[in-house]
Amino acid sequence: MQRSLLVLSVLPLLGACVSSQPSNPTNICHMFEDRHSWYRAAERTEERWGTPVPVTMAFIYQESSFQARARPERRRLLGFIPWRRPSSARGYAQALDMTWDEYREQTGSRFARRSNFSDAVDFIGWYNRHSFNRNNIAPHDARNLYLAYHEGHGGFSRGSYRGKDWLLNVANRVQNNAERYELQYRSCRDDLDRNWFMRTFF
Repeated sequence: MQRSLLVLSVLPLLGACVSSQPSNPTNICHMFEDRHSWYRAAERTEERWGTPVPVTMAFIYQESSFQARARPERRRLLGFIPWRRPSSARGYAQALDMTWDEYREQTGSRFARRSNFSDAVDFIGWYNRHSFNRNNIAPHDARNLYLAYHEGHGGFSRGSYRGKDWLLNVANRVQNNAERYELQYRSCRDDLDRNWFMRTFF
């Protein structure tokens, strides 16, 4: 009985470690004002891997709408029976099992979790650095970075996205979101840095 009570008391604490979905995901300034740790994590990703903060955030918005435990919907057997999920993608970045394991091995991030925002944005930066190295995609080119993210580096180099109108539309949406975030970010970055300094030292 005591063990059951202990488990029940710990579960809410575990759930509290995962951030809730932002109330205004279309505004990067509002998100960073509410979640300053996200701002610092996105900045570290840019410093480490070169992916601009607005591009990283546009990826997260598209992949999971900033939901920590997002997963693809299950397929339906006979139209109504819940069945397998179409892929192993999960978390903020919707990273696949195999790619996530590769990221952890290459970066030494043994305990990285896909439901952790800092780990997820670092993963995106790592993947986009490979897209630059292998396919020479510029760090600000959110559209083509996303196509490589979705199709894989080999698929992108082969042009596997051609003819997939739905995917091209999604990639264009990622580019538009990155550009909108960029304009917003320019207007609030100084305040975000100032607020971080004040919170840290005063």
